[in-house]
Amino acid sequence: MTAAEPTPGPEGPRRGRRFGLRGQAVVAVLCALLGFAIVTQVDTNASSRLSTARQADLVDVLDNLNARAEQLRTQIAAEQSTLRDLTSGTDQTQAALTEARHQLQTLQILAGTIPVTGPGIILAIDDPTHAVTADVFVDAIQELRDAGAEAIEIRGAPPAAAGGRATPAPTAVRLVASSYVVDSPDGRGVVVDGVGLAPPYDLLAIGDPETLDRALAIPGGVLDTIKGKNATATVSRHANLEITAVRTPAPTANIHPVASAPPG
Repeated sequence: MTAAEPTPGPEGPRRGRRFGLRGQAVVAVLCALLGFAIVTQVDTNASSRLSTARQADLVDVLDNLNARAEQLRTQIAAEQSTLRDLTSGTDQTQAALTEARHQLQTLQILAGTIPVTGPGIILAIDDPTHAVTADVFVDAIQELRDAGAEAIEIRGAPPAAAGGRATPAPTAVRLVASSYVVDSPDGRGVVVDGVGLAPPYDLLAIGDPETLDRALAIPGGVLDTIKGKNATATVSRHANLEITAVRTPAPTANIHPVASAPPG
């Protein structure tokens, strides 16, 4: 079954003009939001750390922000191109279908319901004394997201197998917007979205490897914090990284989409 194509009528040009104005408004709002994202890349808590950083470290931070800004500019250009395709008056149905499929895939990635692959980094944490607590993981996840990570997975040993790398296959948890990390009741690991994990840990993130690496290496940041707890932390860059853990969407009982208003 295919969607019926609309029959052009006398209202066509007028609606086209209204749609064009709306499209321009969408681009303006998108640019404003992405511009705001560029400005807020530096966490407000980082100001005290950066005030004592070396010049070379500050240059790395600036390069990191410049790289993220370039990613956002590219995203703006892509959204503008999509808008032109949808409002060009030719092949609108095919363009809309292509965009719908793209949006579906994007939502599946954000929801963590499909495996993904791409360049990225692995942060390996060896914590024999169980000193790395949940707040360290929260900081690491936030730094990676601010640096443009598009998908994140955390792996660890099952709690019963804590104490070394000679363990059963590690447990993996895909992180999404609603994810949480807390300390385990016994103090020997963390609980991620209800799943217990023990050291050693691997934090996988897909995104620009150099930008993600620099985000973790900010003076006084995640790597310094982990090393200050007598644990070891190493970052490795990968041209092709696979994140295979997926999530099952939770069923909803009370929420329903709002019906779209007819075009005016």
